[in-house]
Amino acid sequence: MATSSRKASSKRTAKTPRPRQKVRQISVIDRAFQALPFSEEDIQRAATWLIIAAVTVLVYAAAQWAGLTTAAYLQYADLAARAGFQVQRVEVTGMERVDQLKVYDLVLAEKDRAMPLVDIDKVRADLLQYGWIKDARVSRRLPDTLAVEIVERKPAAVWQRDGQYSLIDAEGNVLENVKMGEVGDLPVLNGTDANRHAVALNELLDKASALKSQVIGASWIGNRRWDLKFKSGETLALPEGEKAAAEALLNFARMDGIHRLLGRDLIHFDLRDPERAYFRKAPKAAPANAESETSSVKNSGTQA
Repeated sequence: MATSSRKASSKRTAKTPRPRQKVRQISVIDRAFQALPFSEEDIQRAATWLIIAAVTVLVYAAAQWAGLTTAAYLQYADLAARAGFQVQRVEVTGMERVDQLKVYDLVLAEKDRAMPLVDIDKVRADLLQYGWIKDARVSRRLPDTLAVEIVERKPAAVWQRDGQYSLIDAEGNVLENVKMGEVGDLPVLNGTDANRHAVALNELLDKASALKSQVIGASWIGNRRWDLKFKSGETLALPEGEKAAAEALLNFARMDGIHRLLGRDLIHFDLRDPERAYFRKAPKAAPANAESETSSVKNSGTQA
């Protein structure tokens, strides 16, 4: 009996099902983190630094709003000045044609100011307001020197409009107003807004380099096209449009190379029509003997 009871007990034990193990479900976010080349500790450390940075920004913003950082900065600047970090000398280099008094008046406004309070970006921006100054480099030379290096623009032409003359650079920037007798050998651009098209004119003349040295002036006509003036006195009327003007100028350069048009009895060339060119001759001067005969007749008549 005992043996049979043990067998029944063992059968019941064998049939008892084992408890199932729970399968851990991995979320999409966990899979994404596992795919990253960072460990979980690295991610936690980065999150901690982000929180610290955010708190720092908030504290700084609150200090700015309360004016605490400005006061601290001014106190720091005052300590720097007492320690000798104060503008005592100003060195300006690169000035040739620029008005030196204007530059020194602007830069010397920073004299005796504490070095940390010198706004070099503002000084540079103020210097760039002058037409002659193309660029300016402003730097602090500790303990007491403010250094300014000026890069000047170069005059390339004279812009004439409504009886007023101004020096301009190759980009058309106005440098200063001048008198007609002060322009020298610079080419003269005539017309309203002619300076704004100085770059395009230079590019146009570069396409006919053989003629470029002969051009002493240009007139911007009707805000749409150029008339060129040559050293020998002739005028060349070009058509509208960059492409048409370039083709006409090259065509004229070829004709001048073959027929020597410049320096003859022609005074005006009109190439506005792409199909044909129009030339105008200079009026013939009266013969010298004819002039003397006319004057003698007048004299005899007066005597009578």
